[in-house]
Amino acid sequence: MIVYEEQINKSHPYVVRATTNNGVKGYIVAEEDNLNPESTLSFAQDTFTVFFQKEKYYTGNKVKILIPKISISDESIKFMSTLVQYAINKYGWGDGSTVESISNIKIFVPLFNEKIDFEFMESFVAELEAKHIAELEGYLKTSNLDNFILTVDELDSLKKFESIEWMKFTIGSLFSRVKTKKLPYKAKNLPTEANNEYNLPCLTSSFRNQGLNYYVPRNNATVLKNVISIPSNSDVYRAYFQSNEFTVLSDAYAIQWKDKENELTKYQYLFMVRAINKVTDLPIYSYKMKLGGWNVVKNKEIALPVKNGVIDFEFMETFVSAVSKLAIKDVVQYKDKRIEKAKTVIKRNQIFPN
Repeated sequence: MIVYEEQINKSHPYVVRATTNNGVKGYIVAEEDNLNPESTLSFAQDTFTVFFQKEKYYTGNKVKILIPKISISDESIKFMSTLVQYAINKYGWGDGSTVESISNIKIFVPLFNEKIDFEFMESFVAELEAKHIAELEGYLKTSNLDNFILTVDELDSLKKFESIEWMKFTIGSLFSRVKTKKLPYKAKNLPTEANNEYNLPCLTSSFRNQGLNYYVPRNNATVLKNVISIPSNSDVYRAYFQSNEFTVLSDAYAIQWKDKENELTKYQYLFMVRAINKVTDLPIYSYKMKLGGWNVVKNKEIALPVKNGVIDFEFMETFVSAVSKLAIKDVVQYKDKRIEKAKTVIKRNQIFPN
């Protein structure tokens, strides 16, 4: 049984043949005996993706496990994962690669005194992680996201969550679909990075990068911002709040808040998105079992907090602010921990200067 975010602490990653998010589709409750060991590589047949898995995890069909035969650090295993990935990139969908078939594939490894240089691997990965973590630290500071101290109201909203009053509303009573111009482009022919002409992100049915994986020219495009996007023909019907400019290309659409005199804030939009996903982003929907478009979605009911019979926007704002700070706290603490770990590894191996 796949579970949602609130159950993550009691469950384990469910690794499938996905090519993104480290192969993790969701989280699953499983017995210890059915879990794969931590600090191993997951190898997905057909998609030919190799990922380092830090913690114990459960695997789906056609996902095999590569376990180191010797005791090496996590940094070295991460380094090895890129070497294995590079070696199997020549394979394509349908080649049917197996653990047995890749066991004879040779990979190039760094050597020192004719032995595998694990110290170099450790320091290389540690320095690379330290660089990216430093970039993250700079982003958090410049975006004012390094403050994770909860206010009294935010603490109170977390305590009240289980006791507040809820009321159901149809999505169509709150939102309307945005009309957009049809664009004469095919996703496969569009650039995946912005350039001088193609610089407007466009929405498709993908759930990777919030559905914004291609770019189109701004000319004749309907530019949208601060709306919610929903796929109409996908394997995953996940809504997203789009806070930056974009346009719609295919197999998806955007909805906007109806009450123009009381516009939603970013946090209120995020609360709405989570409520919408409670009824759209479900395992029962897929390409074969489609959710349907706006004509179906607008009639679905979502539960929202109310006070005296009116939507409690103030609670939504405060609650999401509190949750955001809790998430930021985890990121900041992770950042500090990784920086210290990188310094330790680099200093121990003395390959790079302090």
